[in-house]
Amino acid sequence: MSSPTGPASGLPVRMPRPRQPGRHRRPEPLAAPEGAPALLLAVPGTPSAATRSLAEEVVSIARSELPGLDARIGYLDGDDEFPTLQSALAHASEERAARFEQARAAGSDVAEPDGPVAIVVPLLAGPDNALLRRVRQAVMESRVAAELTDVLGPHPLLAEALHVRLSEAGLARADRARLFTVATAADGIVLAAVGGEEAVQAAGITGMLLAARLAVPVMAAALDEEGSIAAVAEELRNSGSQQLALAPYLIGPELDSGLLEAAAKEAGCHAAEALGPYPAIGKLALAQYTSALGIAPPQPQGAPVR
Repeated sequence: MSSPTGPASGLPVRMPRPRQPGRHRRPEPLAAPEGAPALLLAVPGTPSAATRSLAEEVVSIARSELPGLDARIGYLDGDDEFPTLQSALAHASEERAARFEQARAAGSDVAEPDGPVAIVVPLLAGPDNALLRRVRQAVMESRVAAELTDVLGPHPLLAEALHVRLSEAGLARADRARLFTVATAADGIVLAAVGGEEAVQAAGITGMLLAARLAVPVMAAALDEEGSIAAVAEELRNSGSQQLALAPYLIGPELDSGLLEAAAKEAGCHAAEALGPYPAIGKLALAQYTSALGIAPPQPQGAPVR
């Protein structure tokens, strides 16, 4: 319930503007609640300039979807140049305490902040228990009140992103509505995941959505399990697919250098790029954050694949 002086704490703040008349008026935009926890993107893998660029683009997308969002980046394997997850949490905690002290010194009658300092969102498309254990351990070691969300998938927007990456590589038709063909379009897709059997099963859910989009068989396999990609490729060929493609169900930082190329060579097929900073990644990270807070901005929508 809102008070005469503004919305209650924890509720999304609506930006006042003249409302358009009629049934087709646009919904009023949301903004991050005042004093809301930070969204802390937990980035796996070895930090690099490319990884930093990707992570910054993801948080930029999240900020554009929710104005006023305090979005930060912490690296699981950070160093002096790339802030670790622990140091990013500590910095967020120090800044929140400083804001409270500053407000109190100014005579503002504010309550001491409670609840999590940050909502930690792993930059992972699917479950990787080894990486998630490390993220959880880093949060515990920081001794900062923080909440860890689930990974980003499975989700229909990830199927869209996979479709886009395949079409960019010339391995799938770009537009399902147009009945043109691509000479190199694949008639079978191997969906590569990292993180063991649970990750493969989760990738398979998104794979079913991708199969519906492309009208070709899609099977998930473990990129980090020797022989798994080649075995699934052989299974697809035995079922009638002749021109295969390898689609990484991975955002990028968690992918070991050379692993994708080696698997594609072993399976005898071309590979698409990892998902990278596709707009859906930032929107799904924000969706995990707002779900943890119990607020509901507009649901992430995809764009038609052209």
